[in-house]
Formats: sequence, C-alpha cells, structure tokens
Amino acid sequence: MMAIDLNADLGESLGVWTMGDDDAMLSLVTSANVACGFHAGDPLTTQATVATAARRNVVVGAHPSYRDLIGFGRRFMDVSPAELTADVVYQLGALDALCRTAGTRLAYVKPHGALYNTIVHHEEQAKAVVDAVRAFDDRLPVLGLPGSVFLALADAAGLPTKEEAFADRAYNADGTLVSRRHPGAVLHDPAVVAARMVRLVVEGRVAAIDGTDIELRADSICIHGDTPGAVNAAAQVRSALLAAGVTLAPFAP
Repeated sequence: MMAIDLNADLGESLGVWTMGDDDAMLSLVTSANVACGFHAGDPLTTQATVATAARRNVVVGAHPSYRDLIGFGRRFMDVSPAELTADVVYQLGALDALCRTAGTRLAYVKPHGALYNTIVHHEEQAKAVVDAVRAFDDRLPVLGLPGSVFLALADAAGLPTKEEAFADRAYNADGTLVSRRHPGAVLHDPAVVAARMVRLVVEGRVAAIDGTDIELRADSICIHGDTPGAVNAAAQVRSALLAAGVTLAPFAP
C-alpha cells in the first residue's frame, strides 16, 4: 500500500499580523512544521497552533530558521557554526515546551527557508544543524531535501532521516528547488499541483522547470501555508492522493 505524509509550514503569524489559515490547514495535513519564533511566530501563536494540532492528531515538527524576522528567514545568514547550533537548540527547546503544555510532543525537525536551502550544499552549516538536533534529542527524525548534505551528515551522525518533496514549488533538473527570485518558482494551479503529487507518489517522478523528468521519492509532501490558495491546493492534493489509493499518514511516530 502506498503511503505519504502531508505537511505544511504553520504557526507563522506574528502578533496582529496574520499569515495563512492554520485552522483550515490543520484539518488537511498529517504533520505541521511549526515556526519557532526566529523567522515568524510568537509564543501565543505557537501555543494555539500546537494545541489545535494536538486536538486533531496532527504530528508537530520544529521549523527552526536563521534569526531573521524581517526577511521571514529567506535570506542567507553567514553565522558561525557555534551560533547556529545554539540558535537551533534554543528554538527546539521553546517549541518543545509549548508542545508539552498542549499535551503533545516535538516529533521531528525541518529547517526553514534559506537555512533549509543552504544546508543542501553548505557542509559547515549543515553540520551545525545536525549537532543541534543531536544535542537536543538524537532520536528526532530530520526532514530535508533528497540528496542534500544535511541528510547525509544527519544519517552519518545516527539521526533518523526523511526525504521531502514540495507540492507548490518548481524543481531544477538537479532536484533542487527553483529560487523564489525566478519566475515560475511557486506553482499556483491546484489541479496541476495535485496531479504532480499523485505522479510523484505513484511513479516517483516529477517534471522539472525545463521540462525534463527527474526521479524524486519522498516520505513527506509539503504545501507552504503562506502560499496564496494554500488551503485549496492542500485539499485538492489530499483528495487526489486518496482517490489514487494513497494512504495519508505522518512519517514520524
């Protein structure tokens, strides 16, 4: 039986500023990557997000980032390994505490934004994130891009590793994500997004932005909660996968 996890980046509102529709997304996904306050999110928002996730049996993962509220964590930060490790541990601890008060627990780690993309190739920063997760809890799975340095180092360090695909993002021919600075980087047609994800799960292939097919397998599919139309896209992806006989289930126990 085919099975896949469906995740979304949530808890990204900040004070009176609202980002996405967490309540609706938490009725559709099986895992929630919750912001930890460094790129978005505040304690009250995080508390509400993890409490709703707990009520709906949605698994909670940490979504740590560079310390970059102004740039929403989407700018590369040339920080030292020691500083990055400390920043990630700090974020995991904050989210873990709020999970405990909501009756759930932190189940995995998925870096956010520029940090996620940087550690696809940047060994020093990838190791810093791996060191942070190992220091905090070496049983926590990490979620990342297939073929990334981050997942290779995490696996070598003994961390459980899981591979991720993106429903609403375009891919380069080498399997990396097209930069958000380029046209066509974000996909907005829900029907197209849903069809791509069914093909990904069933065939293990997806079309790159240049039209070539690439092999791509994943344990989890991400739909960004801040993408316009995210709820509709998530609903269509969920429906299409179920119609194709795919079981939706969290990858983290």
